[in-house]
Amino acid sequence: MKFGSTFAAAATLVVACAAADVDPIVIKGSKFFYKTNGTEFFIKGIAYQQEYANNGSMTVGTSYIDPLADQAVCARDIPLMTQLQTNTIRVYAVDPTKNHDRCMQMLADAGIYVVADLGEPKNSINRDSPQWNQDIYQRYTAVVDVFSKYTNTLGFFAGNEVTNMANNTEASAFVKAAVRDVKAYILQKKYRPLGVGYATNDDDQRTELARYFNCGDPSASIDFWGYNIYSWCGRSSYRASHYEERTREFSTYNVPAFFAEYGCNVIDGVEGPREFSEVASLYGDEMTKVWSGGIVYMYYQEANNYGLVTVGSDEKATKLPDFTALSRQLASVNPTGVAMSSYSPTNRPQACPKQDNAWSASEKLPPSPNNAVCSCMVQSLNCTANSNINDDDLRTNFDYLCDPNNGDFCSGILANGTKGVYGAYSMCTAEERISWAFNAFFMDQTKNNPKNTDPCNFNGAARKQTPRANGDCRDVVNQAGAAGTGAITAAPAATGVSSGGGAASSSTGAASALTVPGFNAGMVQMAAYVTVAAFIGAAMVLL
Repeated sequence: MKFGSTFAAAATLVVACAAADVDPIVIKGSKFFYKTNGTEFFIKGIAYQQEYANNGSMTVGTSYIDPLADQAVCARDIPLMTQLQTNTIRVYAVDPTKNHDRCMQMLADAGIYVVADLGEPKNSINRDSPQWNQDIYQRYTAVVDVFSKYTNTLGFFAGNEVTNMANNTEASAFVKAAVRDVKAYILQKKYRPLGVGYATNDDDQRTELARYFNCGDPSASIDFWGYNIYSWCGRSSYRASHYEERTREFSTYNVPAFFAEYGCNVIDGVEGPREFSEVASLYGDEMTKVWSGGIVYMYYQEANNYGLVTVGSDEKATKLPDFTALSRQLASVNPTGVAMSSYSPTNRPQACPKQDNAWSASEKLPPSPNNAVCSCMVQSLNCTANSNINDDDLRTNFDYLCDPNNGDFCSGILANGTKGVYGAYSMCTAEERISWAFNAFFMDQTKNNPKNTDPCNFNGAARKQTPRANGDCRDVVNQAGAAGTGAITAAPAATGVSSGGGAASSSTGAASALTVPGFNAGMVQMAAYVTVAAFIGAAMVLL
C-alpha cells in the first residue's frame, strides 16, 4: 500500500523521534497499573482492524489485513488516535510472519498499548466444532513470540465471542484450555509476564461465562475479562442501559474487567451518528471502581456503520461525526483511580457454574497438544495416511470412518467437552488423526474380513508401513491402549509445542455434546484432548 510524501515523512519523523520503551502495565487484583509509578491505568481504546470479523463462527473469507504491518498506515492513523486520547488499541488478527517493529514503536511513542487477539479466520477455536490442537496452538504461540518483546503489548485474547448461546457452551472448555496453555507457554519461554484473557458478548450466558473462565486452577483461568457490550444506545442512562446491573455483577471479580467493545450505533431504531454519552458513566466514579475502561468499536468505517474515520481511494483518512463526538466526550473525563501501593485486593475467584440446560462445558479441560505423543502414535501404526493426502480425502474418510454406524474406528481421536472425555490422540494434526482411523479400520478388517484384500488403500489416501515405535514411544502407545482411550500419565516432551502431560479423562455431566471429525476450509473440525495439571498463578501479573 503506497501513500504520498506526507505519510512517508510522518513515518520517518515518528521513527526518528523514537523514545525509550513505554512503562509496562501490571495487573494487581482487579486493576491495571503503570509498573513504575503505580498509577491506575484505565483503557481508552479503539478497535483497529480493517475488513475483519472473528466472532467464533466459521468465516467465509480467510484473508485479513494485518493493521500493524504497514508503517505508512500506522503513520497516517496514530496521530488521529492521539486526538482521541487513545492509550490502547485492540487488533483482531496479526500475521506473525511479518515485521511489526515500526508500527509498535510508533504506538509506543504515542503512549498506546496493544491487546491482540491470538486467532485468525482459518486458525482459531470455532464454536460449531471446537478444537484445541497443534495447528491452533502453534498459531497462538507464534503471535506471543512476536509480540512478547514489545513493552506496549498489554496482553492477548484467546477467544472472542466463541460461546454465544446455550447450545454451544461446550466450546468454552476448548478456549479455557487455550488460555491455560498460552499462559504456560509464556512462563516456559521466560517472557515477561503477559496477561491472557477472553472477550465475551452480552448474551444470556454472560454470568456462567464470567464464572467459568475465572474459576478453578489459576493456571487455567483468565488474567483479564473483556466484555463486548452495546446496551447503551443514544441518550440512555446508567440504569436503563443495564450498566448499573453489570457493574454490580462484576464488583466481586478478582481480575481486571473492561469493555472490549462498546458503542451502540442504533438510536431510536435507526443507525445514526453516535453521541457516546456512555463515556461519562464508564469513566465516572461508580464504574471505575469495577471497570478498567473500554475500547470503542471501531476505527474504520465499513458496511456495519461503526466507523470513526473513512478511508478514501486516495488512502487518506477523513474524520466522521462519530470521531468528533467521541473526542468531545473523552476530553471531558479524567478517571483517577487508586494507587497500587495503597490497593489491597479482597476479591476471590468465582465458583464454577454447574452443568445444566444453560451450561454444558465440563470443568475437565482438553489437554495440551503434544506433538511427541502424536509422532509416537503414528510410528506405531501399520496403516497411515499418505504424505500427499488432500483436503477432500480427509473430509471423505473422516465422515465415513467416524460414523458410528460403520464401526468404532475413532475412539482415540474424539472429544466430548460436555462429559470431559477426550481420546488420547485427539489433539494431533488432521493427518495424524486420520492415520489413527485408517489403522483402526485396517486392523478390524484384517481380523474380521479376510475378503477385503486391501484394507489400507482408501483410494490411494493410505499406505502400509512397518511399525517402529520403541522405548518411550512404546510406553506412550501402551498407556493409550488399543482403543486410544487410556490415560497417558508419562509422555515424552513435546518439540515446538508445550509439553502438557497426556491423559484420557472423563467426567459426568449434562447431556453429551460430542465433537467428531468433520472438515472445513482445509482444517479438520474436531478435537480431543488429555488432562494436564500446571500450577502457575500469582497475586500480580506483570505485563
